[in-house]
Amino acid sequence: MQITGYRSHGVAAAVALVNAVTGQAGNDADHPEDSENTRDSEDALRALLRECGFFWRQFEPRHADAFREWGRTLRPFFEATELEEAVGLLNGLLLQVPMHPHLADHDDPAGLHIHYAPPSADLPHRFRATTLMNLSELVCKYGLSRTGVCAAEGCDRVYADTSRAGRRRFCSEACANRTNVAAFRARKRDAP
Repeated sequence: MQITGYRSHGVAAAVALVNAVTGQAGNDADHPEDSENTRDSEDALRALLRECGFFWRQFEPRHADAFREWGRTLRPFFEATELEEAVGLLNGLLLQVPMHPHLADHDDPAGLHIHYAPPSADLPHRFRATTLMNLSELVCKYGLSRTGVCAAEGCDRVYADTSRAGRRRFCSEACANRTNVAAFRARKRDAP
């Protein structure tokens, strides 16, 4: 099972939504996009869908609360430190979100692929089904070694690593660089 391309967009979308809805707001210069008043606004949610390859033009203002709730629902998965806990969370959600898989080929560069909800379903339902299945696929392949909360001090954003190396522990390059610089300075300061 390869978690790249079409499948990884659901993983990236889940991360982006959780960070938009639950990540720290506004006081971290490393994440200027996190403004308390705009990070989960209707416009921000529409942009998130566009950036993650979803049918963002179908987003309607009435969908915003459903997306916000789904972001809050997924956060405990990224916070899970035990595989059993994460699997229990995902299995519970899999029972709650009806799936109706079907094959689709809508001029997507990826070609023929699986959707987990029919085109007639509303956008929040299709988003829930896709992100849930893609996160489940990621856990089946890698366990929890590819997901978590950013390791940078003071950052509570989540991440998912779909790269080949799978060594990511930070939500962004900015957090990784800030942590590495701080560690370097601490070593330098403590050296005889």
